[in-house]
Order: sequence, then structure tokens, then C-alpha cells
Amino acid sequence: MEPFEQLQRRLGEVLALNQPGATGEHVLVALPSYSVGESLLSHYADRIPALEHRYLLGLLLLNRIESCHMTFISSAEPGCEVVEYYLSLLPPERRESVRERLFCVTVPDSSARSVAEKLLDRPDLLDAVRRSFAGRPAFIEPWNVTEHEVEVALRLGAPINGMDPDLWPLGYKSAGRKLFSSAGIPIPLGAEDVRTIDDVLAAVAAIKSARPDAKGVVIKHDNSGAGDGNVVIHLPGATWSRADLRRRLEGLPTWYLQDLRLGGVVEELITGEAFSSPSMQIDLHPSGAVVVLSTHEQVLGGAESQVYMGCRFPADQDYAADLAHHGRVVGERLAGLGAVGRVSVDFVAARNGESWDLAALEVNLRKGGTTHPFATLRNLVPGHYEPDPGRWVASDGATRAYRATDNLLDEKRLGRPPAEVIAAIDNAGLRFEHESGTGVVLHMLSCLAIDGRVGLTAIGTSPAHADELYQAAELAI
Repeated sequence: MEPFEQLQRRLGEVLALNQPGATGEHVLVALPSYSVGESLLSHYADRIPALEHRYLLGLLLLNRIESCHMTFISSAEPGCEVVEYYLSLLPPERRESVRERLFCVTVPDSSARSVAEKLLDRPDLLDAVRRSFAGRPAFIEPWNVTEHEVEVALRLGAPINGMDPDLWPLGYKSAGRKLFSSAGIPIPLGAEDVRTIDDVLAAVAAIKSARPDAKGVVIKHDNSGAGDGNVVIHLPGATWSRADLRRRLEGLPTWYLQDLRLGGVVEELITGEAFSSPSMQIDLHPSGAVVVLSTHEQVLGGAESQVYMGCRFPADQDYAADLAHHGRVVGERLAGLGAVGRVSVDFVAARNGESWDLAALEVNLRKGGTTHPFATLRNLVPGHYEPDPGRWVASDGATRAYRATDNLLDEKRLGRPPAEVIAAIDNAGLRFEHESGTGVVLHMLSCLAIDGRVGLTAIGTSPAHADELYQAAELAI
């Protein structure tokens, strides 16, 4: 048996300790390691430390699970004022205990590499992480898993709550379409395994032949994320020129066409009288159990609205139950192939007339932009998600909703100290209060020094209340 496979056999036992009410002391190693393609990594290079710091929100879990210790690894110091801010959101009597159970390890390296890769260059810091276990069982919560995260796990002797890298291709766009199709889940009209301009042209011709009124197509790289590998081609009307389209495709950046040779898909551009981009999250346990965690409405922006900007929770109740059902089916298929850890499934929803039509777009075998807002809710307002009708019910029996973003960008905020932005939320009366279980929680505060960007999660008693808090926070900061 391979060493990593042997190590992973211990995962279920350690995860069983990471539950409210469990008494066995253990260590959660938060490893927000962005091991992604070069084009995506270079796009986010200057923001990597701030993206890593989103998962500092995980320290709020130490309030919910009192037997848990956390070792948080990042490539830049998050700052005492930020840690103290998160502690201040907890009940006063719990703050010191949580502080004592948090251990931060900084790998001082500004290169555009994942923090796992950087950590492997520092055996002294690996030793510091290992010493933080103090003989307690430990497991790693990654962002995604590649050979670098596996090597970190082997050197630490701690299993990873994430996918074996050998399963990573199951999350490619082509593989996702095939999985959805085999499971009877609707998908957009399109083609998988395209690699060349000729393949794209053939796919477009097939789409327009089957659906002459299709408004356009989306070309997507198989192994990409956050919309980085997506290109929208508009094709208005029933007629289109193959020669004109070829010229447009040949004008795409060289890097894009090179990455396309590794595989991609072409899909019909879905439109409607109303349009949304919902997603859902599931956890796959080592036992094979599939747990539906949440549904979201993704907020998209950037070129042709292909870039994730934020989310609303929960998804529209008109189709939230269908999202959960489809996601569970996907999870069961993946679990049967040995997949574990966090998975999200992205959809498109379009309404023409009275009813919504759902189509599945892709499977993400990693954490994502909806992970940390959901963790914020679950750890600050304990409760459970009801897949049908699609709502969060807190332990007091009341519902909660939130609106979140990583992208409140304003160059006027560039260089503002985090304390000033925290104070602005406090002075506006928007700070999260544990007594009411509502309010605004900030994150990515280190990004203020990079480009004036900050993130937040606004938790309300209803979607409308969450929107009100979000909009007030925008004005306040």
C-alpha cells in the first residue's frame, strides 16, 4: 500500500473527533494552499496572502468545537488586530480558550506559489507545525490537493480531508458533463474534449444546428476555475460565418489556445427572461456518506459575467431542493470512486415564463468562494441546513441568511489600516452580535494594503435583511 493511502486510512477516525460535543483533543491544520494553474495563479499572485487569510475565519470553529486546536498556515502574518477582531465576535467567556487553542505559522515568502510549496522549502517550519500537535491526532483541511499538499501531509504524518490528486481529473469540465449526463442531470447543449479551433468550430456548428436561436457559446478550459478559462462568443441570429468565427478564435491569446489543447468544453450560452448562477456544497465523508451543506446564488461579474464576485445564501427556494437532489447524486457517484472532502457543483438557472430550468455546469473538487461565508454562519450561528425547502435553521429555531463578497474594491481604501475599517462597521452599528446572531463579519483585511479590497459576510434573519446589512456595510466602509 502506498504511504499516502495508508495515511488517509486514519482520516475517518480523526474527523470523528471534529464534531460538537466530542471530547477527544485534536488539531485541525488549516492549509489554504492555492495549487492551481499558472495563468490563474499569476492572476491572483499579489492577493494570495489575503485569499489565504479568508480561512482564518476557521478559528471561529474553535468556539463551536471546544476539543479542537487549530494550526493556521499562511504566507503572510495575518496580524494580531485581525485575530483579536475575530475573537471579539465570540462570547466573552470563550475568547481566551479560543486564543489559547490557535497557533499561527507564517511562511514568509511572497512568490506566486502555493503555501504548501513554500512550506516544503522550510523544514524548520514543518517541525514547528508538527510540534503544535503535541501528541494529539491531527488532520489537514486544504483548499485543494496536489502533490505538494500530499508531501506536506506525509512529512507531518497527518491525513488530508480532500481529494487524492489522482482523482483531480474528475473535476475537469469535460468529466463533469459526462458525469451529469450519465446521472440524468440536465446540462447545456454542447461538446466535451475539445482541443483545437476546428473542434470548437464543429461544436458551435452542432449547437447552432440543434438550436438556431442560441445566442452564443461559452468555451471553457477543462482544468480552470473562477472563470479564468472561460471565453464567451456571441452568435446572434440564425446565421453565422464559420470564417469570421475562425478569425475570432485565432485572435485569442496564445496562452489560452495552448491551455485549450489540454482539453475543454463548448456549451450553449444560456439566457432567459430571468437568469441566475446557483451552486451547492456537499461534504464527502471517508465512510462514503454524502452531506448536503448549502445552496447559494453566485454573484458573477467581470468580462461577460464569468468571474465569481460573491454569493447569497440560500439559493432561491423555487429550485433549492432540486439543487440539493442533483448535488447529492453527484456526491454519491464521486464517493463511489473514492472521493472525500468538500465538493461544490455549479449550475445555471433560467426562467422563461413561470418555471425555472436548471442545468449543471461543473464540479469543483475543492473549497471555493462560498466555503468561508458558510463556515462563518455555521460557526457563529450553529444550526442546520434543511435542503427542502432550502433554509438555515439556527438552534433557536429562527432562520438565517447571508450575502457575502470577496470583492469590495475601492482604491480610496488602499493602505487603510484594518482597525479603521473594523471601526467603521462598529460605528455604523453593523458588527456581528452573538446575542442576536446577526451582523457583518469582515475578512481579507490584509488586502487593504494591496489594492484597497475587503470582503464581508452579512448575516441576517432573512435574505432581505442580509441585503440591508450588506448595503449598509458598503456605505459604511
